[in-house]
Amino acid sequence: MVPTDPKSEHPVAIALGSNLGDSRAILVATIDQLSQDPKITVQAQSHWFQTAAVGPPQPDYLNGCVSLLTTYSPQPLLEKLLQIEAQFGRVRRQRWGPRTLDLDLLLYGDRVIQTPTLTVPHPFLHERAFVLAPLAEICPGWVHPVQEQTIAELAKAVDYTGVQQLSD
Repeated sequence: MVPTDPKSEHPVAIALGSNLGDSRAILVATIDQLSQDPKITVQAQSHWFQTAAVGPPQPDYLNGCVSLLTTYSPQPLLEKLLQIEAQFGRVRRQRWGPRTLDLDLLLYGDRVIQTPTLTVPHPFLHERAFVLAPLAEICPGWVHPVQEQTIAELAKAVDYTGVQQLSD
């Protein structure tokens, strides 16, 4: 196995979501915080989508995606995302419950990662319209390394009931 150059940049896709507090301000501030990290370059940002919540009864979500280039390896990147969630008041009380900020590492290049704390690609990526709609907007040709289809192809196969693109 060839060692990975720690200074090389890796393409990454991240989903952002919020349904507590001023969601739009929280998500915009999160992207700003990501862009200020010297190990991250934000490449593209999707539109925002209002989406019906999955899980227990709760307010609708504001969702979007960003594509990044990063020199973080997967686990430190996950730790960075969890740190940002905590800074914005994320408290994990209930699975799929309401939250001020949710950051999911969707894709890390073409890597498939399975550890006790991290699964990439995100295990539900290919079946969630609220992720595929914004991701297909910015990364339509990215091939899902497990499904072996592009994000655009996966996006055509999901139900968009409850997902609405918002104007800027």
